[in-house]
Amino acid sequence: MNTEFDILNASILVVDDQAANVQLLEQLLSNTGYTRVRSTMNPLEVAGLHAEHRYDLILLDLKMPGMDGFQVMQELKKNTSDDYLPVIVLTAEPGHKLRALEAGAKDFISKPFDLVEVKTRIHNMLEVRLLYKKLDNYSKLLEHAVHQGTVEIDEARRQ
Repeated sequence: MNTEFDILNASILVVDDQAANVQLLEQLLSNTGYTRVRSTMNPLEVAGLHAEHRYDLILLDLKMPGMDGFQVMQELKKNTSDDYLPVIVLTAEPGHKLRALEAGAKDFISKPFDLVEVKTRIHNMLEVRLLYKKLDNYSKLLEHAVHQGTVEIDEARRQ
Protein backbone atom coordinates (compact mmCIF):
# COMPACT_ATOMS: atom_id res chain seq x y z
CA MET A 1 0.00 0.00 0.00
CA ASN A 2 1.12 3.59 -0.55
CA THR A 3 2.45 5.41 2.44
CA GLU A 4 1.63 9.02 3.16
CA PHE A 5 5.30 9.77 2.40
CA ASP A 6 4.93 8.27 -1.11
CA ILE A 7 1.86 10.38 -1.77
CA LEU A 8 3.39 13.62 -0.47
CA ASN A 9 6.55 12.94 -2.49
CA ALA A 10 4.66 12.41 -5.76
CA SER A 11 5.52 14.78 -8.61
CA ILE A 12 2.79 17.27 -9.51
CA LEU A 13 2.53 19.82 -12.33
CA VAL A 14 0.09 22.73 -12.04
CA VAL A 15 -0.99 24.21 -15.39
CA ASP A 16 -3.09 27.38 -15.40
CA ASP A 17 -2.76 30.68 -17.27
CA GLN A 18 -3.99 32.62 -14.22
CA ALA A 19 -1.14 33.42 -11.82
CA ALA A 20 -3.56 33.65 -8.87
CA ASN A 21 -4.77 30.07 -9.45
CA VAL A 22 -1.21 28.75 -9.81
CA GLN A 23 -0.19 30.52 -6.61
CA LEU A 24 -3.25 29.26 -4.71
CA LEU A 25 -2.71 25.64 -5.77
CA GLU A 26 1.05 25.76 -5.12
CA GLN A 27 0.45 27.17 -1.65
CA LEU A 28 -2.29 24.65 -0.88
CA LEU A 29 -0.09 21.75 -2.00
CA SER A 30 2.93 23.07 -0.11
CA ASN A 31 0.91 23.63 3.08
CA THR A 32 -0.45 20.10 2.78
CA GLY A 33 3.08 18.71 2.65
CA TYR A 34 3.61 17.95 -1.05
CA THR A 35 7.30 18.37 -1.80
CA ARG A 36 7.61 18.03 -5.59
CA VAL A 37 5.33 20.64 -7.15
CA ARG A 38 6.12 22.51 -10.36
CA SER A 39 3.98 24.83 -12.40
CA THR A 40 3.70 26.44 -15.79
CA MET A 41 1.40 29.09 -17.18
CA ASN A 42 2.26 28.01 -20.75
CA PRO A 43 0.15 25.09 -22.00
CA LEU A 44 2.54 24.56 -24.93
CA GLU A 45 5.19 23.33 -22.46
CA VAL A 46 3.12 20.62 -20.79
CA ALA A 47 3.76 17.64 -23.09
CA GLY A 48 7.51 18.28 -23.12
CA LEU A 49 7.65 18.76 -19.36
CA HIS A 50 5.70 15.54 -18.80
CA ALA A 51 7.92 13.61 -21.22
CA GLU A 52 10.95 14.81 -19.26
CA HIS A 53 9.63 14.51 -15.69
CA ARG A 54 6.85 11.84 -15.85
CA TYR A 55 4.54 13.62 -13.43
CA ASP A 56 2.36 11.55 -11.14
CA LEU A 57 -0.37 14.17 -11.44
CA ILE A 58 -1.13 17.11 -13.73
CA LEU A 59 -3.63 19.72 -12.57
CA LEU A 60 -4.76 21.19 -15.89
CA ASP A 61 -6.89 24.27 -16.53
CA LEU A 62 -9.19 23.79 -19.51
CA LYS A 63 -9.53 27.39 -20.66
CA MET A 64 -6.18 28.85 -21.69
CA PRO A 65 -5.04 30.98 -24.64
CA GLY A 66 -2.93 29.40 -27.37
CA MET A 67 -3.81 25.82 -26.46
CA ASP A 68 -6.74 24.73 -24.32
CA GLY A 69 -6.72 21.85 -21.86
CA PHE A 70 -8.38 19.49 -24.34
CA GLN A 71 -5.57 20.07 -26.84
CA VAL A 72 -2.99 19.60 -24.08
CA MET A 73 -4.53 16.20 -23.23
CA GLN A 74 -4.36 15.21 -26.92
CA GLU A 75 -0.65 16.08 -26.97
CA LEU A 76 -0.06 14.17 -23.74
CA LYS A 77 -1.76 11.07 -25.16
CA LYS A 78 0.39 11.21 -28.30
CA ASN A 79 3.66 11.54 -26.44
CA THR A 80 3.27 9.14 -23.55
CA SER A 81 4.15 5.50 -23.22
CA ASP A 82 2.09 5.47 -20.04
CA ASP A 83 -1.39 3.97 -20.34
CA TYR A 84 -2.63 6.01 -17.39
CA LEU A 85 -2.85 9.74 -18.05
CA PRO A 86 -2.77 11.33 -14.58
CA VAL A 87 -4.81 14.49 -15.27
CA ILE A 88 -7.30 16.36 -13.09
CA VAL A 89 -8.88 19.20 -15.04
CA LEU A 90 -9.73 22.55 -13.49
CA THR A 91 -12.88 24.13 -14.87
CA ALA A 92 -15.44 26.80 -14.08
CA GLU A 93 -17.80 25.45 -16.75
CA PRO A 94 -19.97 22.49 -15.65
CA GLY A 95 -20.59 21.58 -19.29
CA HIS A 96 -16.92 20.76 -19.81
CA LYS A 97 -16.71 18.07 -17.11
CA LEU A 98 -18.05 15.14 -19.15
CA ARG A 99 -16.13 16.20 -22.26
CA ALA A 100 -12.92 16.39 -20.21
CA LEU A 101 -13.46 12.92 -18.75
CA GLU A 102 -14.13 11.55 -22.24
CA ALA A 103 -10.93 13.25 -23.46
CA GLY A 104 -8.85 11.34 -20.92
CA ALA A 105 -8.98 13.32 -17.68
CA LYS A 106 -9.33 11.10 -14.62
CA ASP A 107 -11.18 13.66 -12.50
CA PHE A 108 -12.10 17.32 -12.33
CA ILE A 109 -12.08 20.14 -9.83
CA SER A 110 -14.63 22.93 -10.15
CA LYS A 111 -13.73 26.58 -9.94
CA PRO A 112 -14.00 28.46 -7.67
CA PHE A 113 -11.99 25.96 -5.62
CA ASP A 114 -13.33 24.27 -2.52
CA LEU A 115 -9.96 23.70 -0.83
CA VAL A 116 -11.01 20.62 1.14
CA GLU A 117 -12.35 19.05 -2.06
CA VAL A 118 -9.16 19.97 -3.95
CA LYS A 119 -6.94 18.32 -1.31
CA THR A 120 -9.14 15.22 -1.19
CA ARG A 121 -9.33 14.74 -4.96
CA ILE A 122 -5.57 15.22 -5.34
CA HIS A 123 -4.80 12.76 -2.54
CA ASN A 124 -7.21 10.16 -3.96
CA MET A 125 -5.84 10.55 -7.48
CA LEU A 126 -2.27 10.15 -6.29
CA GLU A 127 -3.21 7.04 -4.33
CA VAL A 128 -4.63 5.48 -7.50
CA ARG A 129 -1.71 6.69 -9.62
CA LEU A 130 0.91 5.23 -7.29
CA LEU A 131 -0.95 1.92 -7.08
CA TYR A 132 -1.10 1.85 -10.87
CA LYS A 133 2.68 2.43 -11.05
CA LYS A 134 3.32 -0.37 -8.52
CA LEU A 135 1.10 -2.73 -10.50
CA ASP A 136 2.95 -1.82 -13.69
CA ASN A 137 6.31 -2.46 -11.98
CA TYR A 138 5.14 -5.84 -10.62
CA SER A 139 3.90 -6.76 -14.08
CA LYS A 140 7.32 -5.96 -15.58
CA LEU A 141 9.09 -7.96 -12.84
CA LEU A 142 6.80 -10.93 -13.45
CA GLU A 143 7.37 -10.69 -17.20
CA HIS A 144 11.12 -10.65 -16.62
CA ALA A 145 10.94 -13.63 -14.23
CA VAL A 146 8.90 -15.66 -16.74
CA HIS A 147 11.37 -14.81 -19.50
CA GLN A 148 14.32 -15.85 -17.28
CA GLY A 149 12.56 -19.09 -16.38
CA THR A 150 11.94 -19.84 -20.05
CA VAL A 151 15.59 -19.18 -20.90
CA GLU A 152 16.74 -21.49 -18.08
CA ILE A 153 14.36 -24.26 -19.20
CA ASP A 154 15.60 -23.94 -22.80
CA GLU A 155 19.22 -24.12 -21.63
CA ALA A 156 18.49 -27.16 -19.45
CA ARG A 157 16.86 -28.94 -22.39
CA ARG A 158 19.91 -28.32 -24.58
CA GLN A 159 22.25 -29.96 -22.08
